Amino acid sequence: MSKPNRLALFDCDGTLVDSQHSIVEAMSRAFTAEKLQPPSRQQILSIVGLSLPYAMARLLPEADADYHDHLSEQYKAAFRLMRQEQSVVEPLYAGMADLLHTLDEDGWMLGVATGKSDRGLNLCLTHHGLLTKFVTLQTADRHPSKPHPSMALQAMAEAGATPETTVMIGDTSFDMELAGNAGVRAIGVTWGYHSETELRDSGASAIAVDMDDLARHIAQP
Repeated sequence: MSKPNRLALFDCDGTLVDSQHSIVEAMSRAFTAEKLQPPSRQQILSIVGLSLPYAMARLLPEADADYHDHLSEQYKAAFRLMRQEQSVVEPLYAGMADLLHTLDEDGWMLGVATGKSDRGLNLCLTHHGLLTKFVTLQTADRHPSKPHPSMALQAMAEAGATPETTVMIGDTSFDMELAGNAGVRAIGVTWGYHSETELRDSGASAIAVDMDDLARHIAQP
């Protein structure tokens, strides 16, 4: 019987790429289109990682589920328009491409578990020339929102990994809780949208402050 593969499962926004400017702009446009006061930057960044209807429910708890879905569509429309305007900014964090290359060379399977849509993730990874690096891509289009373990469970099945050989890397409490719910190791990164305290309190077994730190934590079970 062959040994299970090792899987490094990454969140996208706030972990692989710094998309905060675009997310804040699209959310502000969506609320403005509905003649609503846009949430603050901090409020918007606090929900990054959740699937859109869940994010809208946190930002506008007094509205009903149908309106959360409608507002989600407004956000998607705003993001599509921004792509047409070529105003979407999603740079890779410095050193991330090298880290992914090193992990790939070392025999790790690479995956993504994100609140993005299939289309959004594909465009982002293709732009950075990274699409073929990942063997499994799990998005909000096909799964319940984080912190439900569905994304991680499907990623492990597709990558031939087990909970014991999988690590989830993310910048939010939602990523750490997803990892816990799936029984996998969780590493929090400090360059994203939730604080180190939030990451530790939600189950991070290690905290990475830079790419070298992250590489060490991934290598150490």
